[in-house]
Amino acid sequence: MERSELFDKVVEVVSDVLGISPDEVTEQTTFDELDADSLDRLQLVTAFEDEFDIEFNEENLASITSVADALDAIEATQEA
Repeated sequence: MERSELFDKVVEVVSDVLGISPDEVTEQTTFDELDADSLDRLQLVTAFEDEFDIEFNEENLASITSVADALDAIEATQEA
């Protein structure tokens, strides 16, 4: 999957989980900027895993703090 397609799906998941407009999300957006608390982040990770049929390892979870981080982690997991 192309990164642009992946980005579009990630934006869709983020906007659905956090109840925000997709226009608020860029690749550089951090989850702190979106006021995502720890529960929101857990819901995002679960939604990403469901959407992309992947499973993040524990080491990756702490490093996912932005949309770009999520994209990188999803790509790395899909390539493995």
